[in-house]
Amino acid sequence: MGRIIAITNQKGGVGKTTTCVNLAASLAVTRRRVLVVDLDPQGNATMGSGVNKHEVEMSGCDVLLGERSAREAIVHAEAAGYWLLPGNSDLTAAEVQLMNAPNRERRLGDALGAIRDEYDFILIDCPPALNMLTINALAAADGVLIPIQCEYYALEGLTALLETVEHIRATVNPHLHTEGLLRTMFDARNNLANEVAEQLLTHFGDQVYRTVVPRNVRLAEAPSHGLPVLGYDRSSRGALAYLALAGEMIRRAGGADEPVPAAETQSPVQ
Repeated sequence: MGRIIAITNQKGGVGKTTTCVNLAASLAVTRRRVLVVDLDPQGNATMGSGVNKHEVEMSGCDVLLGERSAREAIVHAEAAGYWLLPGNSDLTAAEVQLMNAPNRERRLGDALGAIRDEYDFILIDCPPALNMLTINALAAADGVLIPIQCEYYALEGLTALLETVEHIRATVNPHLHTEGLLRTMFDARNNLANEVAEQLLTHFGDQVYRTVVPRNVRLAEAPSHGLPVLGYDRSSRGALAYLALAGEMIRRAGGADEPVPAAETQSPVQ
């Protein structure tokens, strides 16, 4: 059965979508079957996967409103090497309509339940807010991966998010747990960044991934080409960091990290 992981942080600009897209591509090159669910109305994960959010025939909106099954709406993000449930601005309308809908918190979970056996990992890119879309993601997920930029307000925002996760576990999804905390946009030359990183390790211990994602120009450039960084510059520090994160996740889950054959090292496409 595939693991469903919600990638979320109520604070924007922390590398949430970057993590979702690049972790998915990195897991895909280890021959895992990966699905990305773009639940953010901005549709950045969709565009960053090489799929035009304005041209998709069906999206997560149709799935949440029960008008299409997840299987019908999923497309192959060929350039990225994984499968995608696209998202776009229609998700805003879905959120409004869900407010008074029956079983509103479990729509995504019910839809993914029908297909989760077809994937090893399902990664959900959440909007940077605690709204009905994020609640659907947390209700559907097994775990929460939290990207954190090592800056002044990081710990305060993290405390609020963990309280939200605990509330969802107590009321909607008793199986939800914190998958891990990921330090992103890290600059080792910055004293404050180092101090925050140490505080995270002190307070959360093994919940903090050993992998640290550095500030990296290639990571920032890749989405404009509709590619994960593996397809744009796989030798970059950003690409190597997300490959390391994929390996760490697989080892935490008790799986063997499969090497990528030399013939396949030029592209994440399987």
